[in-house]
Amino acid sequence: MMIDVEDLIALVRNYNPRTNADLIRKAYTYGFQMHEGQVRKSGEPYFTHPVAVAAILTEQRLDDASIITALMHDTIEDTRSTYAEVAELFGNEVAELVDGVTKLTNLQLSSAQSQQAENFRKLFMAMSKDLRVILVKLADRLHNMRTIKSMSPEKQAQKARETMEIFAPLAGRMGMQWMREELEDLAFRVLNPEARNSIIRRFITLQRETGDVVHKITVDIRTELEKANIDADVYGRAKKPYSIWRKMQEKDLAFSRLSDIYGFRVICGSVADCYRILGVIHGHWQAVPGRFKDYISQPKNNGYSSIHTTVSGRDGKGVEVQIRTREMHEVAEAGVAAHWSYREGVRAINPFAVDPANWIVTLAERFNEDDHDEFLEHVKMEIYSDQVFCFTPKGDMIQLPRGATPLDYAYAIHTRIGNSCISAKIDGIRVPLWTRLKNGQSVEIITAEGQRPQSSWIDIVTTGRAKAAIRKSLREEDRGRFVKLGQELARAAFDHVGKKATDKALRTAAKMMGLADEMDLMARLGSAKVTARRVVDLLYPNLVGKQAEEVDGTCTVIGLPEDQSFRLAPCCQPVPGERIVGITYRGQDVVIHSIDCPALEEFEEQPDRWIDLHWHSGRHAAVHTVSLEIVISNDAGTLGRICTLIGEQKANISDLRFTDRKPDYYWLIIDVDLRDVEHLHMVMTVLEAETDVAQISRYRDMTRKP
Repeated sequence: MMIDVEDLIALVRNYNPRTNADLIRKAYTYGFQMHEGQVRKSGEPYFTHPVAVAAILTEQRLDDASIITALMHDTIEDTRSTYAEVAELFGNEVAELVDGVTKLTNLQLSSAQSQQAENFRKLFMAMSKDLRVILVKLADRLHNMRTIKSMSPEKQAQKARETMEIFAPLAGRMGMQWMREELEDLAFRVLNPEARNSIIRRFITLQRETGDVVHKITVDIRTELEKANIDADVYGRAKKPYSIWRKMQEKDLAFSRLSDIYGFRVICGSVADCYRILGVIHGHWQAVPGRFKDYISQPKNNGYSSIHTTVSGRDGKGVEVQIRTREMHEVAEAGVAAHWSYREGVRAINPFAVDPANWIVTLAERFNEDDHDEFLEHVKMEIYSDQVFCFTPKGDMIQLPRGATPLDYAYAIHTRIGNSCISAKIDGIRVPLWTRLKNGQSVEIITAEGQRPQSSWIDIVTTGRAKAAIRKSLREEDRGRFVKLGQELARAAFDHVGKKATDKALRTAAKMMGLADEMDLMARLGSAKVTARRVVDLLYPNLVGKQAEEVDGTCTVIGLPEDQSFRLAPCCQPVPGERIVGITYRGQDVVIHSIDCPALEEFEEQPDRWIDLHWHSGRHAAVHTVSLEIVISNDAGTLGRICTLIGEQKANISDLRFTDRKPDYYWLIIDVDLRDVEHLHMVMTVLEAETDVAQISRYRDMTRKP
């Protein structure tokens, strides 16, 4: 629905009672006539778009010339209107603005590199003449993105990419953070709807679980400020889906681990109150180290002033709080538009507002017209505040995300350079590998033959390419360790049946299992993808069963009828020597539990199902599997020694699996085949005495039902 001209004038009068209403009516009528008969992709009259753009500019309290330009910004390009006619009817100022917007519209900012450089230069030259041109253009792009659904999928994707790459960063660089966030989120909706919807669904689930956290924390802050007799307004909000998505990507975190998905603003009357409020918040909540920034004492170059701090709020979740005065808030919301905004009919004089045209003029003057590529590099450095542009010693530019380190830079050049990196120099000075890079720095990577990626590097790098390369290298290194461990496991298992784990035997087993070679088999053994018992059983099926019979032919329990079958409960894994009890199941095996098994609690009210049993006396075969949970140091050879110790006790490892891996320790579960409880105690005692074993206990998985 199109906004009526009188409603539009009313919006302007709200902040500028001295507006030239007649001139706005004249522009409205002129634009309506010029676009008559034209329709948008949605089927609406085309003039609804210029009117909507004008309404967006009223939210920024812009002057009459900007509002009138918005109403006619497409007339010269799309209708029979001319520059001369606009100048005659509305004056040279409006004609220049309309012409400037028309020229910006015709620039293909996402075109090929060489042409893009020239177009960027034209963009900034136009902005340096009159900044209101870009304000109208940004409002034009915002309305187009809000109504993008009527376009073809291909056009939507092209516009969304251009918005994400050009217009959203430009809005942010000019201090119009609200517009940047909305443009990013609208583009995100087109480019990755599944990711956006998943974040929204997670938010809904979170609200259902925790209630309205924003309201609760807002009330908490207001209460503390009232106690301190400080007059201030408190606002809270959940951050935009794209903002959350970007943090998840940059920090490689899951949604549940993000600390600042909510943001709060405290707006007060004076700078002194800002610091008093900071004291109240830090006095009541614990500040998060490294998350405090004072942009009041050191404002950003676009005039932005505020105090940022993150504290541990309810349930220990990180809460970001911004503290600013009302004048600072106007600049924070309007950005460059604050320089043009009106209040009560006169240009508002805000001490925190700066003229952002200054940096554009400086930028444009710095480069001559012929040096387009250099111009583009520096323009991107200025606009893309979420990216870093560094240079090689030869002068080539490397583009990285903000927060990138020399390691990211090394992997961006080549995986080989990254893998062999030992240190770096920034602008000729040696720095640690975790140093955060800044725009314009020259980076030199120092490599060494034989250097391999460290597991700690994963936490240093930010780019997906670097993380993937490091993980791949670590996997290859792990494979070498797994091969050595597999060899130990195979040796112990073969010794158990009186055989040798020769290369030929292992090669034969690998072939029987469809694997490439014996090294592949050893790697799978070491990583617990294949058990040593399976390998031995595959090569010597008769020998394994025969040995069990020879060692112990009386592996039974006493107390059951001869024809009654039974099985051992997987939850408690009873072994000979332990007190046991049988639980009957109609038409099924009797299940045997250790007397102290927690699973027996559910049968306490059913005594008729219990059978008192005990093990047959004598020597049992080492066929009773017990799971051991072990924590060992992550040192070379530790796993091999553990396997050797188990083998020396004439126990066989039937399975091995890692449950957690840390840089210094491994948690693993080893399934060991034992004779009886005495054999179990012997194995555990030997392992507990090993210096590299931090912890050992019997592992009972109560989730495994009999």
